[in-house]
Amino acid sequence: MIFKRSLQLAHLKRSAFLFGPRMTGKTFLLRDLPADLSVDLMDPELELRFKQSPRLFWEQISNLKHKARVVIDEVQRVPALLDYVQKGIEEGQMIFILSGSSARKLRRGGANLLGGRAQDLKLHPLTAQEMGERFDIHKACQFGTLPKVAQCLAQHDGDEARSLLRSYVTTYIKEEIQAEALTRNVGAFQRFLQVAVQGNAQVIEFANISQGCSVPASTVKEYYSILEDTLLGDFLWPWDRSERKKARPKFYFFDCGVVRAIQNRLNDPPTPDEMGFLFETWFVREIRRLRDYGNKDHEFSFWREGNHEIDLLIMGGHGPLLAVECKAGRDMPSAKTVHAFRARFAKVPLVVASLHDRVPRRLESGIEVLPWAQVLERYQAL
Repeated sequence: MIFKRSLQLAHLKRSAFLFGPRMTGKTFLLRDLPADLSVDLMDPELELRFKQSPRLFWEQISNLKHKARVVIDEVQRVPALLDYVQKGIEEGQMIFILSGSSARKLRRGGANLLGGRAQDLKLHPLTAQEMGERFDIHKACQFGTLPKVAQCLAQHDGDEARSLLRSYVTTYIKEEIQAEALTRNVGAFQRFLQVAVQGNAQVIEFANISQGCSVPASTVKEYYSILEDTLLGDFLWPWDRSERKKARPKFYFFDCGVVRAIQNRLNDPPTPDEMGFLFETWFVREIRRLRDYGNKDHEFSFWREGNHEIDLLIMGGHGPLLAVECKAGRDMPSAKTVHAFRARFAKVPLVVASLHDRVPRRLESGIEVLPWAQVLERYQAL
């Protein structure tokens, strides 16, 4: 079963980095792409050969035609090749499609990121639109939407889906953390991961997490940077006019299924409280996916003032455009929260993305309660 991805590479007229977490389908997209030369650095023998003699790569591309297309999968394994990629772009006007784990990880390793000669593209787990009729919001919250997992669920093979998700965590620790030497103390990182995932989609108290996993707060912040660098999740910062005053962010892991695998909860259906955080996680990540695939320039934050909070604030170049509160249950934002929000953002539309509502409705406070799919449509229209 093949899902048609929103990110299309065949039409690219200039070089590009393709970044994305493991198992999102980068290699599959690259293998399906016509190319004059394809280099798979997952092949240990090929990786070793290019590490020993990076110039061998230059000799190979020098033999290609003008404006040839070259694909390199897992380019971060031999960053030295990027110097020859730049020569190929400048001297042969070649188009390179380069997959990797993270631009920041390459940058921290001193790799040549081509100085703007290549655009950055992101590949995410499947969107609701990519899955089409096979999409089930409850399964997406319970098992996530990694392509292989979604394929297993579509074939009614829940056991294999669970197995894939459990192995994801082991593979991530082994190949991303140990193999890339991102931290010397893997045991401490594993403890951190167990604690951090319990706070998914919640405001982070670094001191509490530090106490929970028995590592210094400075190390906790470093570990969160590793999660960001390996694309396992992102911070969502509170809105404030002053960048200096921003503090206590939320952190959203990239996929609900991976969250539940780390929590060892794959065999049990989500509780109502858990479903609230999972639905919020899925929705916030889905908005990010739509932004990246739609080439939108929006920034995201959440709004918090005193005891009042709204989950998502979508901002354009001239300020906030739309505010969204995610609700998996029947409770709705209080009138006091709506009033406080209106006092701060009088002209910004505020809507509720509802997991359960099938028909739009309007509350006495004036805010709209919409089925989640309609909120995504409203976002895409921005």
